[in-house]
Amino acid sequence: MNTVNRVNTEKPAPGAKPRSTPRSAAPGPDFASRSVPRHLARGALGFGLIIGSIALVPVAGPATLLAAPLALIAFRGCPTCWMVGLAQTVSRGRLERRCRDGVCTLTAARPAGETTEPTAGSG
Repeated sequence: MNTVNRVNTEKPAPGAKPRSTPRSAAPGPDFASRSVPRHLARGALGFGLIIGSIALVPVAGPATLLAAPLALIAFRGCPTCWMVGLAQTVSRGRLERRCRDGVCTLTAARPAGETTEPTAGSG
């Protein structure tokens, strides 16, 4: 089943030169990791630093709050940035963005060996 979601439905002006966007170029920052386990490890470290720094305040004093900013490094920003990165990491290689004649679509990526042309037996 091939589903297509329209991202941008604006048509270019008549006579305008169509722009092609490279498949790997996506707008906005990239918060994804190389693998899901690596991303989950970064999340565990970040959340551990935040929770630990707050939980240790009664025991070791307010100096433990200095560990909380280190979580921002592990998250590559804030916890929301980490969640966006998790979605990017999970979907990497599964979704494909294609732009043609000013209209961009988001489709399921095809495996490397699969062709886009119809085969002789299909009709």
